[in-house]
Amino acid sequence: MKTHLYKFLTALFILLTLNATAQKAPAGKVWPIAKANTWYAQYKWMSGADFIPSTAINQLEMWQAATFDPTTIDRELGYAEGIGFNTMRVFLYSLAWQQDKAGFKKRINQYLTIADKHHIKTMFVFFDDCWNAGAKIGLQPVPKVGIHNSGWLQDPGNRLNNTGETAMLQAYVTDILTTFKHDKRILLWDLYNEPGNSGKKAASLDLLKKVFTWARAVNPDQPLSVGLWDWSFEKLNSYQALNSDIITYHDYTDEASHLKTIQMLKTHGRPLICTEYMARTRGSKFANVMPMLKKENVGALNWGFVMGKTNTIYAWDNPMPDGSEPKEWFHDIFRKDGTPYRAEEVELIKKMNGK
Repeated sequence: MKTHLYKFLTALFILLTLNATAQKAPAGKVWPIAKANTWYAQYKWMSGADFIPSTAINQLEMWQAATFDPTTIDRELGYAEGIGFNTMRVFLYSLAWQQDKAGFKKRINQYLTIADKHHIKTMFVFFDDCWNAGAKIGLQPVPKVGIHNSGWLQDPGNRLNNTGETAMLQAYVTDILTTFKHDKRILLWDLYNEPGNSGKKAASLDLLKKVFTWARAVNPDQPLSVGLWDWSFEKLNSYQALNSDIITYHDYTDEASHLKTIQMLKTHGRPLICTEYMARTRGSKFANVMPMLKKENVGALNWGFVMGKTNTIYAWDNPMPDGSEPKEWFHDIFRKDGTPYRAEEVELIKKMNGK
């Protein structure tokens, strides 16, 4: 009850902030609520996953030229198409752009071509405060046995609020957005994943403000958002909600708790997309949460798709040093050969998607 009350008060605070500052928002910048709802209404119910090919341990391994793997991407997005998924959330990486600007954009276009072939829209993510801070271009480390996301990278990580990096980060965001600002294969730009994570808290607010400013200067056709994820981060949450065209959020709790999150966030009047859910051992499962999300007309993107180098079949806080397969997978839906982890889950997903 305490958690639900806190969610309510946080949502109320954000709503009051929105109302109080609406006249201060630059005209033509944040989408009006009516525009956001009209945009959302043109699409069928959004369902999908956060996607990285099973052959990549992190964002750099996905995007660098030497390890970009369109064959695996094509095969695995084929699995997604087969169960009716129509949206994938995909993380970009600033150092991949800095290393090879033209090549990076070419690979983004190649990814989008593959996704479009499978009738999948893409939600791209720029920055991220999760997991490892010290990224290096080149060959990426091998996975640590039995450890969830052992090689996933923060971006900019330990370069956060480094004034020497700011110009590069601005050029990166501006270049990618300018190149793809009219691309109908892109659904939405998710500017910053879980700002404040890894103990950063309010230290991420400066970059959060900057990335919104940079993106609004480009003014892409697609909406902008940064997902709400930690209800204790009042300053970050209010800024994210105030500046997002579409409200996105993360929730790994069970159905009852997750529904209360939705009820609170609906007070904003904007469309909702859950861009991370489904952690089986925490009670967030396809069987109980996905039907509820569809009933509430909330977009549903679960974390994890094909088991692979990210090791997300293992839980965040429960490593398995012997590398054995857990009895209950934490995330992910398919084995590498396309065999479902649980056939009944795949049948449910197909049913939810009208397949």
